[in-house]
Amino acid sequence: RGVIWYQGENNTNRAKEYYHLFPAMINDWRKKWGKDFPFYWVQLANYMDAVEVPSESLWAQVREAQTQTLSLPHTGQAVIIDIGEAKDIHPKNKQEVGRRLALHALHNDYGFSDVVCESPMPKTVRRVQDKIVVQFDNVADGLIVKNKYGYLMSFAVAGNDGVYKWVQAKVAGKDRVVLSCPDVIDPVSVRYAWGDNPDDANLYNSVGLPATPFEIKIE
Repeated sequence: RGVIWYQGENNTNRAKEYYHLFPAMINDWRKKWGKDFPFYWVQLANYMDAVEVPSESLWAQVREAQTQTLSLPHTGQAVIIDIGEAKDIHPKNKQEVGRRLALHALHNDYGFSDVVCESPMPKTVRRVQDKIVVQFDNVADGLIVKNKYGYLMSFAVAGNDGVYKWVQAKVAGKDRVVLSCPDVIDPVSVRYAWGDNPDDANLYNSVGLPATPFEIKIE
């Protein structure tokens, strides 16, 4: 009927190639079976020590390659950036991994169209006066922040120098996040949960699915 795929970590050493390897594999399997069957996968979990400053990450690149592969038809991604473990490359909470995969099958293949299966993803990013506004898709009844003080974490912004800095962020309305970045001159791009282990990523939709890690240019 279809495929579920749990991504292994060995591909992180070939992150740039994975932008081509992963969709090529899916297309090849479908060609050999003669059918565009559903293909749902688990995005890499958070792992290793968290960092204090924004930094480059091969793990984040592989996650981005997985997300871009959603451009293929009949695909879906279970985001588990919130249930990984710093010291264990194999997250123990497999039940929630399976549940998030099952949501895609229920929604797309078994007629449960009311089941929300997709994690929030950025739709547009634009400057509004001295702020940056990120609008999201897949919010269900709205974006929520899982933090007892209401702090939204793990957003970073870079200027033309390519240096990312943490920024203040807050949910504004149903589907928008507003970023304040007074220390970034001429901001050009935004990252969320970009790193080996962004253990403070805490943006979700109303049904509890975590926002997809991303890097995106500002319009």
